[in-house]
Amino acid sequence: MEIYIDSAEGMLRFAAKLARFIPEQAFFVFLQGDLGAGKTTLVRGLIQARGHIGNVKSPTYTLVEPYDLPSGRIAHFDLYRIADPQELDFIGLRDYLRDYPLCLFEWPEKAAGMLPTPDLRIEIDYAPPGRNLQLHADTHKGEEVLEKLANY
Repeated sequence: MEIYIDSAEGMLRFAAKLARFIPEQAFFVFLQGDLGAGKTTLVRGLIQARGHIGNVKSPTYTLVEPYDLPSGRIAHFDLYRIADPQELDFIGLRDYLRDYPLCLFEWPEKAAGMLPTPDLRIEIDYAPPGRNLQLHADTHKGEEVLEKLANY
C-alpha cells in the first residue's frame, strides 16, 4: 500500500488512523527512512492516539522509551546509534518483546538478526513537499491491518 502524506500534521492524522487498526496483542512495526523523513512523527502520532498525553521523545540516546498506557504498553526503539546488534541484550530486548504488546522500531536494519519478523513495515521517502509511505505486511496480522486501513 502506498500513501502520500503532505505535512507533519498529515503524518499525525495518518498515524492516528493506523493506531485504530493495530491489535492489542503482540504487534511489531518497523519504520525505515532517511534521517528527518518522519519516522518519529509517525510514532508520536501512534502513541498519542493510544492515549499518551505529553511529549513523545525520540529515544536516540536511550535506545528505548517505554509507555505504560491505559490502552496497553508500547515500546519505542530508535536503533540509529547502535554499533552492534548484541547491544540490545543489554537493554533487555527480550523482556520488551515479551512485555510490550506494541513495539515500534526505527532503524531496524541496525539490529539485523535480533528482531522478530515485523507485522508491518513502513518505508518513508521524501516526496517534496511531503512524504511517500510504503506499507508492507509481513504477517497475517499485518495483512489484516492493511486491509482495514484500505477499507476505512
